[in-house]
Amino acid sequence: MSPGVVDYLFRQLVAGRAAADVQWENEGISLDAQPEGAELARRLSETDIEALTPVELFHYVRAAQRLVSWAEDLRQAAVGRYCHSGAEPRTESP
Repeated sequence: MSPGVVDYLFRQLVAGRAAADVQWENEGISLDAQPEGAELARRLSETDIEALTPVELFHYVRAAQRLVSWAEDLRQAAVGRYCHSGAEPRTESP
């Protein structure tokens, strides 16, 4: 374990709280429940990953993977529409 994790666990024990960090789950919608999209991307980009506990980091990575998959689905749909639109790009005559 890293020194930060050991310090965190020690502080939890001294304060009489559980070693698991559950406070972040009570502060709003969790990353697991956040729908894919711009808000999830914003939350991930604004997160200081150095400050995350191991459990939070695990959820962060899973949320980032969901976001990547969602973005790839959008890209594939756009490429499919572009390739199969049947319409030639318009050119304006002078």
